[in-house]
Amino acid sequence: MGQTFTIGIGGAAGQGVATPGDIFAKIFSRRGLHVNAYNAYQSIIRGGHTFLTVRTGSGKVTNMGDRMDLLIPLNQDTMNRHLDLLTAGGACLYNADAIKPGTAADGVQLCPLPASKLADISRNKVAQNTLAIGAALSMAGIGFQSFESVLREQFKNKEDAVIAENIKLAWAGYDYATQNFKPFANPVPMTDNRYALLSGNAAMAMGGAAAGVKFYCAYPMSPATGVLHWMASHARQAGIMVRQAEDEIAVINMAIGAANAGVRSMCATSGGGFALMSEGLGLSAMMETPVVVIDCQRAGPSTGVPTKTEQGDLWQMLGAAFGDYPRVIAAPLDIADCFTLMPEIFNVSDRFQIPAIVLCDLLLSEGRLSVDPKVLDFNPTIDRGELIAQTNGTSAEDGGYKRYKITESGVSPRALPGLEGYIHTLSSDEHDEDGVLISDEYTNAAKRRAMMEKRMRKVQGIEAMVPAPTLQGSKTADVTLVGWGSTQGVIEEAREILLEQGITANQLQIRWLVPLHGEAILEILKDSPHTIIVENNYSGQFARYLRSETSFVPNGHIRKYDGEPFMPHHIVEAVKEQLAGKSTLSVPMHEIMV
Repeated sequence: MGQTFTIGIGGAAGQGVATPGDIFAKIFSRRGLHVNAYNAYQSIIRGGHTFLTVRTGSGKVTNMGDRMDLLIPLNQDTMNRHLDLLTAGGACLYNADAIKPGTAADGVQLCPLPASKLADISRNKVAQNTLAIGAALSMAGIGFQSFESVLREQFKNKEDAVIAENIKLAWAGYDYATQNFKPFANPVPMTDNRYALLSGNAAMAMGGAAAGVKFYCAYPMSPATGVLHWMASHARQAGIMVRQAEDEIAVINMAIGAANAGVRSMCATSGGGFALMSEGLGLSAMMETPVVVIDCQRAGPSTGVPTKTEQGDLWQMLGAAFGDYPRVIAAPLDIADCFTLMPEIFNVSDRFQIPAIVLCDLLLSEGRLSVDPKVLDFNPTIDRGELIAQTNGTSAEDGGYKRYKITESGVSPRALPGLEGYIHTLSSDEHDEDGVLISDEYTNAAKRRAMMEKRMRKVQGIEAMVPAPTLQGSKTADVTLVGWGSTQGVIEEAREILLEQGITANQLQIRWLVPLHGEAILEILKDSPHTIIVENNYSGQFARYLRSETSFVPNGHIRKYDGEPFMPHHIVEAVKEQLAGKSTLSVPMHEIMV
């Protein structure tokens, strides 16, 4: 991954932790650097503890890393919690008037800012934040002009006096650090690259817009609310109808109704809201109406820990709605993939007229990542499948059109409601080819069987359309790490660290969960001398799913379920422990209690 620079900013909710993070992220991104940001926060408006990590580097940055180079504690609690995570050569910038320094490790520079001498703290409670940002950029070798331009943008909706005051404060911190603190040994570099800085929620919303979504509906539920925010903010510009419904039951039914009318339709929620959508998913399957649902996982059960991440909804997705029906489920691998996955899954959903689920999580939804603009293809290939949008000479009146025609592929041509000469019939009940309910014929067993088999024949086509996973790394590695969805980046860095320590590891990362391509997975894993499955939940939900589909049992497991994401050293230490035969299940604990 190369050399990186990591900043940690912490304080109580309401102390303005997010704004410094935004400023650092923008400055780093505009210097042509990769950025990865993650905010660990509580579900309260004031108080508690919030800790934002911003990591940057000239090479790809896939996760928040293990250690920090700079700590900016906005209160004593943050100083006490996080000072030990600074690396040698790192620094801690703090308000000397309000915070007492702890005992720093060797090589760590303590940098007290005399905030009350540099600013009127009694009048401006967040002045210490701006002072610290200015000081940090001076120590990192970043010119003040770039900082000033970002500050003006950050506060563009404020009065000129507010902007001027913040620039003055920033300069005071910048100048004081220049005169009094030792700069970092390796200044933050600059490249000619340019990246977009996106959250996973924004990326999924943009990906949906690129895929041609024309209707979006949601009930706010963290961590999926950001999708609704983006859609609402860009609705007119993108030509998308956006509606906030009274609950998730209404959401899924409105989305299915819009999809049935012929537009690409999408909705998003978290696990609790998805539970209310389950019956609607079955309706989509029975009506053979394509719809895409995003589930942004958070720690459960029930309302659980609303602001923490987990991969705990997999079995809920696998069992959503009752009965057997074809569907697709995919988990984006990173924030860039949150964008690229959307057109792909819409094409599968449309071609096979099935419900599709995007299984994201809080780590990606609310995290931020620098994304190469070349990845953001706003003119992707769009496949609407066998959609009859205009009269082609065949009508229902002469018996030529059957909405649920039994076909070899299982896919029946779909006419949009209102198309002249086509009778439009649909229902949540089982039906025959014309859409007439078979219960009206005292439940015709032959027709029920034929229609069920028709729908399930779609599975073969779906499997052919969706690519099988591939192995990353050497086939002869000492250990194979299997992950799914958002664990891709942290496993990649763990593999790099293991290699430095003499252990080779390859990686099998699962993106498409349904269809699973079990035979392809078994073919990959059969030669692995030691296989470990890594996932962010208690029971090993993917491991159980893989075993149920293929009978495969790995040599070990690494699981985390404390609400925080994996850090690279969690995986490195667990792999070494398991290869030494000390354990087959490692459950690392997040050292930083946030």
